[in-house]
Amino acid sequence: MPSLPSDLFTNIYRRAKDLPPKVWDTLKSNARNANVILPQALKAYTAEADNPGYRRENVWITCSSRSNILFILAITEGYTGAYPVFIMTTLPFHRLTDSSIRPCINVLIKALLDARVPRHRVYSVFAPEPITELFAAEWEHVTGIRRESDPYYAAKITYCTLDKLDKRSSTVDQSFGYNLRPAVLGDIPAISELGFLFAEESFPFQLSRHGAFEEATLLVQNDEVWVHEARLPGQPKEIASIVAFTRNSETVAAITKVFTNPKWRRRGCAERLVRRVCRYLLTDQKKESVVLYVAHNNAAANHVYHRVGFAGLSNDTFTVDGVDPWLEIGFDRNQVQLGHW
Repeated sequence: MPSLPSDLFTNIYRRAKDLPPKVWDTLKSNARNANVILPQALKAYTAEADNPGYRRENVWITCSSRSNILFILAITEGYTGAYPVFIMTTLPFHRLTDSSIRPCINVLIKALLDARVPRHRVYSVFAPEPITELFAAEWEHVTGIRRESDPYYAAKITYCTLDKLDKRSSTVDQSFGYNLRPAVLGDIPAISELGFLFAEESFPFQLSRHGAFEEATLLVQNDEVWVHEARLPGQPKEIASIVAFTRNSETVAAITKVFTNPKWRRRGCAERLVRRVCRYLLTDQKKESVVLYVAHNNAAANHVYHRVGFAGLSNDTFTVDGVDPWLEIGFDRNQVQLGHW
């Protein structure tokens, strides 16, 4: 590894309670881009406080210059399994040039190795696109574990605020009745089935039916999922769509799963439910913004989220601050142990 700039330094933390105020302030003041790190850190902090015996293989690493935190890397565990390497930065996207970020990526990789994180644990990295590309190349160079040729996920982060939320009433489809509501325990089997189908489309992070049932149970118990209940005339009601929001901080909620039963597609169910969930999160829960990631190649979802009020998804060519490309790159699945997120 090349010599590292002397003004960069890293800190390694293994427990959320040991994160200093400056790290918490950095995460909270960049809550949108920290949506993959801050909520899990908050959950870990609460778990450590409630249960002295709480143990997870969690590591947070900061990269700073003088008194400024530039990058935070997290490699943590959630209730569905081990998460990828997540990296957020306080730098604006236009400053993420190779020359600007390479020194920081190198010191983060050195710290990750110094922390004795098993190499097989680093199964993928998810971060703003230039950071992911450079981390993957440098990790392959240092460890010899090659990156997978095709990215796992290429998307842009977008956000919706109350002033931009499309407040139209739920679209009415006279051909069926519906109800938009928080999920209840009786919905778990249907949510489990839709979660299983969602994971089937999320290679390589498929779930077994047992795993999907466990995930659905936790979503309902934690009040992190809403359902679009629908019924055709003379037919029993069904769960047509689900929207989950599992990464939540004081000011930002992240929608992490949107899925519609193929039988109910092209009826506006996803748009109807996403709009209702955003209204709930922004008004009832008093969030300042709702974020989500939308794949570059998912034109249908892009259109739905644009209609709801998410920023930077129109066909216009101008850029919107905070709507940036993110990328997940995986590493040789013969040499790593996949988690789930």
